[in-house]
Amino acid sequence: MCGRYSLHSNPDVIALQFGLDRVPQFVPRYNIAPDMDVLIVRRDGASTARWSQRLKNLRAETVAERPAFRDAYLRRRCLVPANGFYEWKRTGAKQPWYIRPANDELFAFAALWDKRGELQSCSVLTAAANSAVAPIHDRMPVLIAREDYGRWLQGEEGLLRSAAQSALRCYPVGYAVNRAANDSPALIAPLASEIQKGFFD
Repeated sequence: MCGRYSLHSNPDVIALQFGLDRVPQFVPRYNIAPDMDVLIVRRDGASTARWSQRLKNLRAETVAERPAFRDAYLRRRCLVPANGFYEWKRTGAKQPWYIRPANDELFAFAALWDKRGELQSCSVLTAAANSAVAPIHDRMPVLIAREDYGRWLQGEEGLLRSAAQSALRCYPVGYAVNRAANDSPALIAPLASEIQKGFFD
């Protein structure tokens, strides 16, 4: 699943990676939670949408078959830019981990958007975790590769798959991220024990 993520890149970096003429104003955040307004990229450019509390995640394996989401899957696809996301490993107390790109600065989550009245919302698609994330959690966001952004937004099939292990870097972080009101760069810092082990040498 995907329950929290971060987006704090400079808007110019986002515009360059996603081929945008402009990026709507957004607040850099290190602990984005459902029911917050988030940045999305649609076929016609970037905008903001409410990350749906009730439908924050949709299963990639069944989304095209479910009548409630079939039309959105065919006609209302989007990308959600992110610098990384959090998953929680059950080890007695649930230990938060941060997963970020191994190479690029940004991820692109596969997502669907909808609009009811004046409110635009979005839901992130998830798939089975790859070998990097599986020891932490059994699900993860579907990550669209940079070269496939256009293909996804244009409605092509065959893109809803787990990312390669080499595309990710995962490490445990502090428990402060568990509270959605907490928001600072410290949330994505590795635990001191990971640094001491030479994880970041």
